[in-house]
Amino acid sequence: MSLFGVSGMYYSGESLQQHRIVLAEDSNLFSAMVSKRLKELLDIDVIVCRDYEDLQFSVENASFPAALAISNINLPGAENGEALSYLIDMSVPTIVFTGTFQESTRETILSKDIVDYVIKDSVFAVDMLAESVCRFLTNHRHHVLIVDDSPTARALLTTQLKRYNFRTSSAESGAAALDLLKKHPDIGLMITDYNMPDIDGFELTRRIRAAYGPHQLRIIGVSSSDNRLLSARFLKAGGNDFMLRPFVNEEFYCRVNQNLDTLTKIQTLGAKNIRKA
Repeated sequence: MSLFGVSGMYYSGESLQQHRIVLAEDSNLFSAMVSKRLKELLDIDVIVCRDYEDLQFSVENASFPAALAISNINLPGAENGEALSYLIDMSVPTIVFTGTFQESTRETILSKDIVDYVIKDSVFAVDMLAESVCRFLTNHRHHVLIVDDSPTARALLTTQLKRYNFRTSSAESGAAALDLLKKHPDIGLMITDYNMPDIDGFELTRRIRAAYGPHQLRIIGVSSSDNRLLSARFLKAGGNDFMLRPFVNEEFYCRVNQNLDTLTKIQTLGAKNIRKA
């Protein structure tokens, strides 16, 4: 498949036009800009809903469910955020596109398990929104392995990654992770805890790097420790990134995306070189 970029991001040129996307936005200007850009970049026609009643009708009377919603926080008829709550209650994955943003706003929208948010604060906002839409619709291509001996930690990461439309597998130990990598060669990213009873994150990374190069698998280490040397040790063991718990949601998603973007670019360059040879 050919690859092309959206705001610097690369993705396979699969058709996205079959996806039904609802845009809940009362501004004629932003509605027109978003509709035009998504059509130009992704060949997607959006369904524009200019008030709460229109949104409810579009969601509840469609012949097939929306793959994604793009929503302002407030709409006519839903001036207190009811539109966003409605979309989440209806299990419609939602990206918030808002011009009103404060710390309290961030806490409110993230508490509703949205996919992402984009702020209307620059000329690049619409392109950033298009990138976020593209990521969500194509994230299913990526298989992510979560390795942690804590069932709660595995469940939390699995839920978060599935919210972003990634495919996931999980392992409760380093040994189980190595088995899963053999069974699922399409795994492109592993997120592993450092402190595990059988094989710790360092040793797991070293063993994996003996068999899988960074062009095959990206590795992000995580830890709840306050030891600042862990990141250096992990990177020297062959890891590509490191994060401390508790995560900031936006940072977590950005780092996952950046590692997968790097993997895709490396693999694309490798495929081009093979074709030239």
